[in-house]
Amino acid sequence: MPKVIIDGKEIEVADGTMLIEAVAKRGVSLPALCNDPRLEPSSSCRLCEVDVRGRQKSACACATPVEDGMVVETQSERLVEFRRTVLGFFADKYPRDAALRSPEKDFHRHLREHGLLERTVVEKPVGEVDDAHPYIHVDMSQCVHCYRCIRICEELQGQFVWGAYGHGEQTRVLPDSGSTLKASSCVSCGACVDTCPSGALEDKTILALGAPEAWQRTTCPYCGVGCELSVGVSKDRIVAVRPVLDAPVSKGHLCVKGRYSTGFVDAADRITTPMVRKNGAWTKVSWNEALDAAADALRRTRDAAGADANYVLGSARATNEECYLIAKLARVALGTNNVDCCARVCHAPSAAGLAAVFGAGAATNSFDDIEDAAAIMVVGANPLENHPIVGARIRQRALAGVPLIVIDPRRTELAAQARLHLQLKPGTNIPLLNAMAAVIITEGLANMAFVEERCEGLVDFANSVAAWPADRAAKECGVDAELIRKAARLYAGAKPASIFNGLGVTEHIQGTEAVMALASLALLTGNVGVRGGGVNPLRGQNNVQGAANMGCEPSKLTGYQPIAKARSLHETVWQTQVPDAPGLTAMEMIEAATAGRLACMLVAGYDVLLSHPNAKATHAALAKLDALIVIDLFMTKTAEAYGTVFLPAVSSFEKDGTFMNGERRIQRVRRAVSPRGEAKTDLEIACALAQRLGHGAAFQFSDAEAVWNEVRAVWPAVAGISYARLEHGGIQWPCPTESHPGTRVLHEKSFGVGPRAKLRPIDYRPSAEQPSDEYPFVLNTGRTLYHFNASTMTGHSKNRELGPDDFVQVHPNDAERLQIRNGASIRVRSQHGSFVGRAQLTDAVRPGELFSTFHDLRALVNDATGRGRDSVTSTPEYKVTAVTLEPVSA
Repeated sequence: MPKVIIDGKEIEVADGTMLIEAVAKRGVSLPALCNDPRLEPSSSCRLCEVDVRGRQKSACACATPVEDGMVVETQSERLVEFRRTVLGFFADKYPRDAALRSPEKDFHRHLREHGLLERTVVEKPVGEVDDAHPYIHVDMSQCVHCYRCIRICEELQGQFVWGAYGHGEQTRVLPDSGSTLKASSCVSCGACVDTCPSGALEDKTILALGAPEAWQRTTCPYCGVGCELSVGVSKDRIVAVRPVLDAPVSKGHLCVKGRYSTGFVDAADRITTPMVRKNGAWTKVSWNEALDAAADALRRTRDAAGADANYVLGSARATNEECYLIAKLARVALGTNNVDCCARVCHAPSAAGLAAVFGAGAATNSFDDIEDAAAIMVVGANPLENHPIVGARIRQRALAGVPLIVIDPRRTELAAQARLHLQLKPGTNIPLLNAMAAVIITEGLANMAFVEERCEGLVDFANSVAAWPADRAAKECGVDAELIRKAARLYAGAKPASIFNGLGVTEHIQGTEAVMALASLALLTGNVGVRGGGVNPLRGQNNVQGAANMGCEPSKLTGYQPIAKARSLHETVWQTQVPDAPGLTAMEMIEAATAGRLACMLVAGYDVLLSHPNAKATHAALAKLDALIVIDLFMTKTAEAYGTVFLPAVSSFEKDGTFMNGERRIQRVRRAVSPRGEAKTDLEIACALAQRLGHGAAFQFSDAEAVWNEVRAVWPAVAGISYARLEHGGIQWPCPTESHPGTRVLHEKSFGVGPRAKLRPIDYRPSAEQPSDEYPFVLNTGRTLYHFNASTMTGHSKNRELGPDDFVQVHPNDAERLQIRNGASIRVRSQHGSFVGRAQLTDAVRPGELFSTFHDLRALVNDATGRGRDSVTSTPEYKVTAVTLEPVSA
C-alpha cells in the first residue's frame, strides 16, 4: 500500500486512491466544488489544487492518483489565497440567507471557513425558482456553476436532463424541458440534489422540516435490487433519504421510490391499532384481545378440521427473520406445510427453473458483473422502471458501447437504446429461445469445450431445438428471422455475456421452462460460472428472494431446501416433528378454499384479492373462509372484504433485521424511527401467536439477531454470515464459515446438481389466451416507474403527482380505428371480467397488443386476467390475456 506525506503527516492508503481521498483521510477538506466520487474527475473548478514536491505545477487532487513517497502540501499561502479568490467570486453574487439557512452545505461551509460570508449578498439575487416538482425545489440564484448536476445525470443515471445554455456570465443551467423540472425527462432519482453543493437543488422535505438530526443506514423496502439508504431523521420523522456512497449494489445512487416514497410511514390512513370485526364492523381492541382472537381461530381450525385446513402467507416485504418465523409458525405451531409467499405470483419459475438446471434457485452472478459483461441480454424485463439502479447500470454499459440485446413485446426505454430489440408476441418466449439455441448449434457458435466438460444431453437438446429454425420461430413470434440470428450470434460471440430476466419470462404457462431455456443458452455458450455471465432474475420485491429462502414455500424448508433433504436438521434444531407432505401453493390455496378444504388463513403483507388473477374466483374462495387474519400496515382489499382480525405491523424503517436481494446478498435493515402507534413487528406477532398456540418455547427470541442465528443453524449456506460481519457490509451466500468471504459467482467448478448440468429440451405449448373475433387484443401487464405493485407504499406519497393513475397503452392505429382518444377512459374486457383504464396512445406496443399497469386500486386489472398458470409452479399467466376494448361513456 502506498504511503504519502500530507502537510507533514504520513498517510497509508489503498492502491488506486485519488489524492483528494488521501487528503480527506488526513483530515483536510478541500473546497472541490466540481468533485463527486461517483463522477469522473473534471478538474474544472481547480479548487482542490495542491503542491506536490518535485512537480512544477500544482496538481488537482481530484484527478491525481496517489504515488508511494509523495510529499504534498495543501495549505500554502498561495493555495489558500487562490481558493479564497475563486470562492470570493461566487460569494459576491450569492444569497446570504441561503448560506445561513443551510450551514451544512459544502459550499456554505467553505465560504465560512474562508471568511467569505460577509461578502455574500443580503438582498436575494435574481434567479429562476421552480417549485413545480413535488419533491425537488429549484432555486438557480444559488447555482455556483459546478455542473455536477449535469454530469451526474449523464454519468450515473444516463438521463441527460440538465444542460448548460448560453456563454460566460450568461450561462444558465436548465432542464431539457426549457421550463420546469417536472415537465422535463427527469425520473426524480434525486442524484442532482445530493450532488449539489449549494442547495440550488434541494429536497422540499428539508426546506419544510429542517435538516436531519441523525442518519441511519438501512436497506430499501422496494424492489429486489437492495439499494442501501442513509435515512435522515428529525424529531422521530423521516425528513430525507440519501444514497450510501460505498454501497456495493447501488454505488451511491437511488431511484424515486427509494429516495422519496417514504410518506407511507406516517400516512393518515395507516392502521396502528389492532382490530377485530364484530357484527360486521371493524372494532379497535387491545393487542391481547386481537392476538387471542387470531390464535383461537387458528387453533379451532386445526383441532376441528386438521392442520391442513389452515393456510399461511408470508410477506416479501418482511425481513428474513420475520419470514423465517412465519414459516416456522406454520410448520411447528400449526403442523402444516401450507405456507407460501408472493414469489408464487412472480419469480417462483425463476427459482424452480434455475434449481432444476443448476441446483440453486437464485441468480448465478452479481450486479457487479454488469460492468464485466462483453454483452448483456435483457429478457422480459424493464429494469429502467422496475429495477432502476440496475437499469441505469445496464444503460451506462450500452452507452459505453457494450452490445445490448432486449427481448420484450414493448419498445421500452432500454429497448430503444439496445443494439438489437426482438419485439416478440407475448407468450412466444420458448420458440424464440429455441431458435437462438438452434442458430448457435448449427453455426458452430457453441462453446464445445465447456459443453463437453460440464454439460450433458447435447444430442437430445440439439434435436429438439432443430425443430425451431429461425424462419419458423419468426412466424410464431412476429420477429424477423435475421434478427433472431443476429441476436444468437451476438450473444454467443461475446465472452462473457450476461442474461437478466424478469416477469416477462416467468408469468406465463411455460415460465419455469423459459427459465430453463435461458439456462441452456448460458450453458451452451459457456457463460456459467464466470464473471460477466450467468442467468440473473431481477427479483420484484425487496425480500422476495429471502421470503422463499426462509421457508415461505410449501415444498421447501429454509434455504430453499427440499423438505425431504432438510427435514432432519430442522427437526433437530426445532425440537419437534416437521410435516413431510408438501403444502399447497398460493394458487392451489384458492381452489382448496373454494372446495371448502380451508377454513382459516393468516396473511402477512400480501393483498391476495388485489394480487391474484381472475379476481372473481378469488372473491368466491375467500368468501368461504371462517376466519382471515391480516398482518399489514394498511386496510388491504383482502382485509376490507373478508378480514376478521387485523394485526397492525411496522414498516422496515421501524425495525431491525435483514433483507436478501436478487444477487443473494444479505444486508442489514436498521430501525430509523420508532414504531407508530401500537404497531408491532411481524417477529413479535409470530412469537405471540406461537405462545398462544402452545409452542412458545420454540419462539423465545430476544431480537432479530437471535432469530438469524437460528437460521444459520438450519441453513449451512449462511452459517458464516453473522450480524457482526454484516455491520461491515452485505455478504452473498453461499458463505459456510465466518472466514469465508461470500460468493460472487455460483457454479464456477461444479453445480448443485452435480459435476454436469443438463441441457433441457423444451416443447412449445401456446397459451389458451389467443386473440379471436370477440377478443381481438392481447393484454400484457406490468409495473411503472413511480408506483410499486398495489401502491400500498407509493400510493401514500407524492409519487401520485408524477404518475397519478394506471394507463393502458394502445397502438395509434388501433386507437384510430376504434376512435379512442389519448387519455380517454376505456374498458378492457376479457372472458373473465373487465376493468377501466386511461388510454395512452403509443407505438411502444404493436398493433393488436395492449399493455396495462396495475397500481391503481380503482382499476383492479386482475378482474380481467385469466386462469392460465405455469405448469411447474402455478405462477399466474399475467402477461397474456385475450381482451377487447370498449369506450366508456362520460
